[in-house]
Amino acid sequence: MLWFLHGCHNQDMVADEGTPLSPLEQEIFSWQYDVSGFGLEGQLRLKQATVMISRCGGLGGIVAYQLAAAGIGRMLLAHAGSIRPSDLNRQLLMTRDGIGTSRMDSIVRRLQDLNPDLEVIPVAENVSPSNADRLVSQVDVVVDAAPLFEERHAMNQAAVRFNKPMVECAMYELEGHLTVLLPGQTPCLHCLYPEPPASWQRRFPVFGAVSGTLGCMAAMEVIKLISGLGKPLAGELLSFELGDPSFRRFRIRRNETCRVCGHLAESCD
Repeated sequence: MLWFLHGCHNQDMVADEGTPLSPLEQEIFSWQYDVSGFGLEGQLRLKQATVMISRCGGLGGIVAYQLAAAGIGRMLLAHAGSIRPSDLNRQLLMTRDGIGTSRMDSIVRRLQDLNPDLEVIPVAENVSPSNADRLVSQVDVVVDAAPLFEERHAMNQAAVRFNKPMVECAMYELEGHLTVLLPGQTPCLHCLYPEPPASWQRRFPVFGAVSGTLGCMAAMEVIKLISGLGKPLAGELLSFELGDPSFRRFRIRRNETCRVCGHLAESCD
């Protein structure tokens, strides 16, 4: 069970009963057990969890790969279209010999090569207002790695409706931005960006190493949300710039008149 459902973080929570780990799984994930505050209880929570990622390109694909490696039990992945040559500088779940074939087929194959125990729910669609509720309602945590604000806002609205935490991550050139949105406790995406930036386009300049850095950090936020490890970036925005490397954290606050989440009572300081 996710700690956020109880309002505040609690390191002493006990994992729900679930499917035991096989001897092979216990060996594969044994190094993670030694992380202070995680242990076998944290691993069982990961195995019991379902995470949605939209999309699974340069950013979301790294999140998915790291979560598969960490032992997440189930992933719902939303990404439409076929592999294009311009995907290959950053989308590490795609391959050159797959150009012109389904992105989702490649995503599923690469993830299950790494972790055959992972259950994948492939959705060869991009998120939209017409499917967001159906997708978000099935999962425990949402990861927003979509390039378009229309998709991001559709997921945000569904996450608020179904009380799901959303890991929000974005990059541009050498910059990355990351936060965790908890309905009723932190700003939602609409609080932060009421209107999509007028100049924003689907294609933007980026190195794969930047999306990879951010993807690994976003995967860690998912792991923390599910397991109770550490302190997620709830109510804070982490920004980094890798040209002249620097990291900054900013406090962010809810808009109590927000048309998406303003009706929710704040349940945790």
